[in-house]
Amino acid sequence: MNSTIFIAGASGAIGRRLCRLLVDGNYSVIGTTRSQAKVPMLRDLGVEPVVVDVFDAARLLDAVCSAKPQIVVHQLTDLPPALDPAKMAEALVRNARLREIGTRNLVAAAVAAGVKRMVAQSLAFVYAPGPMPYREDAPLMLDDPAYGETARAVSSLEKQVLAAPLEGIILRYGKLYGPGTGFDQPPSGSPLHVDDAADAARRALTRGKAGIYNIAEDDGTVSIEKAAEMLGWVPGFRLDEQKR
Repeated sequence: MNSTIFIAGASGAIGRRLCRLLVDGNYSVIGTTRSQAKVPMLRDLGVEPVVVDVFDAARLLDAVCSAKPQIVVHQLTDLPPALDPAKMAEALVRNARLREIGTRNLVAAAVAAGVKRMVAQSLAFVYAPGPMPYREDAPLMLDDPAYGETARAVSSLEKQVLAAPLEGIILRYGKLYGPGTGFDQPPSGSPLHVDDAADAARRALTRGKAGIYNIAEDDGTVSIEKAAEMLGWVPGFRLDEQKR
């Protein structure tokens, strides 16, 4: 058995695919969900499920410390199916809170549990307008009227993880498509298949120095040179094409 991995947000689109990869890779996987109804699905994947709300700091602390993981993976989001436009305004507020307060609770729990490495989901499509492809040191659109709240929450998440006394790996994901995302075709501007997102997280468990990595298809929007060099990641991985 390889390391024990604690995945916060295991029942999400990326989380489910990542769980399959890690279980097949002989990792011991503990995964969180807020919904009791999703427990059987996680068990079917070979994951030990934990029902916990990331905003319940005490319960989360107990869950992570009890799991004794070597690595924590932050894949928490709260988005409507297929990014339903009618529900996105409220979802963006929830996600901002999740990235700020939820991350704070998860980082605190990881540190208390003695975790050595954290891999956290971020965004590759909140860069401020400028020369492309955007590299990881390009500024974010923190003051943008439409995206500023999201960008500021992303910045908070990243700073919290990178400042913690552990190896923090930030994966700035592009715009997702593929199974479980509600989108079958790649969107314009830094698209990313959900399986490529999961593959990047799997690689980041054991590769790469602490820091930020763009993870998206190479369409000229963001540079993925760093991810290729440090994580050995390139787009094109598909889970269903691999032997189970």
